[in-house]
Amino acid sequence: MSERPQPRKDAVDAIIDQWAAVRPDLDTAAMEVFGRIFRLSRTMGDRMEKAYAPFGISRGEFDVLATLRRSGAPHTLSPRQLSATLMLTTGGMTGRLDKLERAGLLRRSPDPHDRRGLQVTLTDKGLRLIDEAVGAGLAAETEALSALGEERARQLADLLRELLAGTPGSPA
Repeated sequence: MSERPQPRKDAVDAIIDQWAAVRPDLDTAAMEVFGRIFRLSRTMGDRMEKAYAPFGISRGEFDVLATLRRSGAPHTLSPRQLSATLMLTTGGMTGRLDKLERAGLLRRSPDPHDRRGLQVTLTDKGLRLIDEAVGAGLAAETEALSALGEERARQLADLLRELLAGTPGSPA
């Protein structure tokens, strides 16, 4: 069984080396992990913005449309349900809904079960768009993970799930 080659040094390694030089007493193992997670998050966030740009939507708008799509037919949720799922304030949600409604990707209508409430529904145009956009986003993510191979990508997913579950204050 051959050993995997050592990965090349990255920017996080340089930071760790600097800390080791000035504070050799520090255990920087957590910094190595989370520094890479933060950098990867930023990099992939930029990639996802590029993947969704041809569809005329941002990542935040994608999240709204995807949440409605995942909810199943009739692809309808209340603004409160959307806000809770996406961890957004109602003000932040309103801005996204306004833009998506103007684009014809969703519609707001009175909730037939609550006179004071609204419901947000994905339009046919929104359904077609989100189905294409999710494919483009997954292609970008899959390309990034291809550097690991299937088995290691699955191991990483399992490790991150475990870490998230064991981190107090993490969203469920």
